[in-house]
Amino acid sequence: MIRFERVSVRYEGTERPTLSGVDLTVPEGELVLLVGPSGVGKSTLLGTVSGLVPHFTGGLLSGRVTVDGRDTRTHKPRELADLVGTVGQDPLAHFVTDTVEDELAYGMESLGLAPDVMRRRVEETLDLLGLAELRDRPIATLSGGQQQRVAIGSVLTPHPKVLVLDEPTSALDPAAAEEVLAVLQRLVHDLGTTVLMAEHRLERVVQYADQVIVLPAPGAPPVMGPPDGIMKVSPVRPPVAELGLLAGWDPLPLSVRDARRAAGGLRERLAGAAVPVRTGVAPTAGPGPVVAAERSRPGRLARLLGRGSAAPVTPAAADPVTRVDGLGVRRGRVEALRRVTLTVAPGETVALMGRNGAGKSTLLGALVGMIEPTAGTVRVGGLAPARTDPRAMVRRVGLVPQEPRDLLYADTVAAECAAADRDAGAAEGTCRALVSELLPGVGDDTHPRDLSEGQRLALALALVLTGRPPLLLLDEPTRGLDYAAKARLVGVLRGLAAEGHAIVLATHDVELAAELAHRVVILADGEVVADGPTGQVVVSSPAFAPQTAKILAPQEWLTVSQVRDALEAGA
Repeated sequence: MIRFERVSVRYEGTERPTLSGVDLTVPEGELVLLVGPSGVGKSTLLGTVSGLVPHFTGGLLSGRVTVDGRDTRTHKPRELADLVGTVGQDPLAHFVTDTVEDELAYGMESLGLAPDVMRRRVEETLDLLGLAELRDRPIATLSGGQQQRVAIGSVLTPHPKVLVLDEPTSALDPAAAEEVLAVLQRLVHDLGTTVLMAEHRLERVVQYADQVIVLPAPGAPPVMGPPDGIMKVSPVRPPVAELGLLAGWDPLPLSVRDARRAAGGLRERLAGAAVPVRTGVAPTAGPGPVVAAERSRPGRLARLLGRGSAAPVTPAAADPVTRVDGLGVRRGRVEALRRVTLTVAPGETVALMGRNGAGKSTLLGALVGMIEPTAGTVRVGGLAPARTDPRAMVRRVGLVPQEPRDLLYADTVAAECAAADRDAGAAEGTCRALVSELLPGVGDDTHPRDLSEGQRLALALALVLTGRPPLLLLDEPTRGLDYAAKARLVGVLRGLAAEGHAIVLATHDVELAAELAHRVVILADGEVVADGPTGQVVVSSPAFAPQTAKILAPQEWLTVSQVRDALEAGA
């Protein structure tokens, strides 16, 4: 269905091609997963299938890409619209109408389909993606995950032969991601649709793939093969595969079910080992101790922030950084938050979890002062954020939003860093040093729009950290990050927590919460339904348990690194 013949892509001003020597075939009616580290050219490869590369993005394309016999060099994206449906990393850039139902119908209107056909397909798609209750909602009022489902639905309604998806589950909660993947499975199996998908959250999708294409490095030729074989050599792999390699399981499992069948011996070896506990602050008892391992010596990042000689802050001896009491937020007829009470101490990391639209981003907005409470109180450093001058709040709380480019407005990385230093009153070069730590290899003259999603996130995080806020808020911080980049982010955030920063992150990434969070707070329909230590909350939840916990249950191991440490200690 899709054929790449000696395909290379080079953008103007770059030293080497983004893609080089791509020569492979994607068969009809298969789900093919594209994997690789951030910035290796996955989005560029997907763009060559839809014709966006080079007709829209520019650059020099050599070689040939054909889709069902159509050459993308001679067919522009509009001439491939009936054949290829595309959803990029940013759903907001995809929308052309105002409401959900109109957006689902727009693509069919452009193709001139009959009204009765359009109506039937809209209803089918609303049911498939769980969007029926949102059909009349303005798209601007939806959560990021809901917008992602609408974007996917808008390309399903024209019934294309090929679907090209870039990070389709990155903004979805676990249940919604399973629903979307079930739909894609049905399209592949029942309708023979060809799906080419790039995704960093391999734990969600690798077991559904017929084949996997791995891009190992920028400009390196891809490798294609069956998922179990590729996962053994891939530079990125999900926890289930990491655990299988650690335990020496053969064949390598790709699903929790297969791994549990092989895990009996490993559970026996671990039975006598103590599961490490990452303690933070009891949700109702006020500040408490941080586990000693978390209070490690200040790292390089702390030195860059100018606190290399400072002693780590112990939450037990500090007042809460933020206190929320009975918070309510109403947006029109929607009660986004109600009766929310939350306390976060210095050095504590709290993960906000819950389905799309549960109120996680709204709570972060109230903490940073972007949203005025309609009931209750919010205090950060003793101040009410929504009623305090933003120039005063920037020294107390920093937010990295779902879309990092919302913080990026300059033409170069160097200009962004210079502006961040001025805004924070920091010494010249402070932000640039942080960028070098978080984002190695990116030059001063690089334009932020030329960075991958994960790289933009790292840049935005550096800008926020320049102000050294005691409270750091992150909204879906692992969108667009591969496992290596996520590990670097975890290391940075652990170092910040050890230095006394309070961290609150809204995330659907259960693996991130398992690695990082002292506490997990689960929201549902604007209310707190669970608040407790990470292990207790996530292990008991089928939706929010990490893969390692599911495989080794009833034992409460959360991460592969915990298991590795236990085995190395003689378990």
